[in-house]
Amino acid sequence: MNISKLARRSDYSWEMPKRGDMRVPAVIFAGESLIREMDEKVAEQISNVACLPGIVEAAYAMPDAHWGYGFPIGGVAAFDPDEGGVVSAGGVGFDISCGVRALKTGLRVPEIESVRARLARTLAAAIPAGVGSTGSLHLDDRELDRMLENGARWAVGRGFGRPDDLDRVEERGRMEGADPAEISRQARRRQRDEMGTLGSGNHYMEVQRVSLVYDDRAAAAMGFSVGDVLVSLHCGSRGLGHQVGTEFVSRMAEAAPRFGLTLPERDLACAPIKSPLGQSYLGAMRAAINCALANRQILTHLARIAFAEVLPQASLDVFYDVSHNTCKLEEHEAGGRRRSLYVHRKGATRAFGPGRPELPEALRPFGQPVLIGGTMGTASHILLGTAESEKTAFASAAHGAGRAMSRHQAAKQWRGAQLVKELASRGVLIESPSMRGVAEEAPGAYKDVDAVAEATERAGLARRLLRLAPMICVKG
Repeated sequence: MNISKLARRSDYSWEMPKRGDMRVPAVIFAGESLIREMDEKVAEQISNVACLPGIVEAAYAMPDAHWGYGFPIGGVAAFDPDEGGVVSAGGVGFDISCGVRALKTGLRVPEIESVRARLARTLAAAIPAGVGSTGSLHLDDRELDRMLENGARWAVGRGFGRPDDLDRVEERGRMEGADPAEISRQARRRQRDEMGTLGSGNHYMEVQRVSLVYDDRAAAAMGFSVGDVLVSLHCGSRGLGHQVGTEFVSRMAEAAPRFGLTLPERDLACAPIKSPLGQSYLGAMRAAINCALANRQILTHLARIAFAEVLPQASLDVFYDVSHNTCKLEEHEAGGRRRSLYVHRKGATRAFGPGRPELPEALRPFGQPVLIGGTMGTASHILLGTAESEKTAFASAAHGAGRAMSRHQAAKQWRGAQLVKELASRGVLIESPSMRGVAEEAPGAYKDVDAVAEATERAGLARRLLRLAPMICVKG
């Protein structure tokens, strides 16, 4: 990215002042090396977001930002419904409520080493993964409605997990305001057999070890130390969420002239929050959030079964489950007063600071966990929201490493089988049904995740707690 058009606010914050149709400035959080490596489209897209009606304060891009459809991935914006604010299907994304769930195994690295290959095979056999993967569940319309309305609570009620899991999930496992009636026949068809599946792309289940502790006091209070083993799940709402996104981008783009909206690009399609179309989208999106929460809950259950076969002493307690690709109604300070705002986070993680009542009681003194996913062969990070982050970007932080090149480019540069061999030599076992999928998700196709985590902290978005190194990765 050409930084000459940006005003440097700090070492990790850059601003594009209002110009043209922009209603607010656009702000990008990144160190200089990260921002120079960013696609020029990030600046263009986040500037377009700043043009939308009812936007508050600024449009933000996180340190992992890269080109997306409509909003850049890593884009954050909040809208006031009382000032003509809009909700944008392109501002949430197609994989609605894609997110990360971290599980504490209660194991240490030496317990894994002697059975690592067997554990990798067992997990791969237990977790349906890949394009078009299906699970053992088949849901009729009645069960689909129950799942879409109740999310992870539905899954626990069906025997997939434990009631105490829900306390460590955003929204306690159920997004209020879901409207299953807004989910189309096609979206339902795509999801009937996909519950409890990982999917493809950058979705994964990883067995990870704590390689570095940044905050000894907080880590000790949460029961973490170097050498502990965790499991991370990264997946979302599968075909249903993608169908919801596709349908509403089209409907919103078609309806834009009726609302007097001029869209800088079609995928920035939106509708006034208070309009019937805006409300229809919110009902459908919330149902898709519940689908994702239920999906990760079922996958947790499957992971527990696999671990019990190989390492029966493992506990796999939920540490936290956080979504990205959402729009949520939240209370924030803006313009000198407390306001109810619709916060869009596309490829961005909520990062509430300490004391927020939305957080589980055990985590409330420390702030919300921020789970930054890794890239198969590098690292993942756990951070914590802070009081400063609440004031910086509507309590938002990065969600992953962020792509540095397209999947097509990656597949031309790497070969999946060779990557599997190289990663095995570095102590990372890869299980995947698709070698092309492995190539597309090569670690070199992503930004430096350690630099992203550092920039997230230095920008005041969240503070680092743990660095996690991969040991096993089941890849879609």
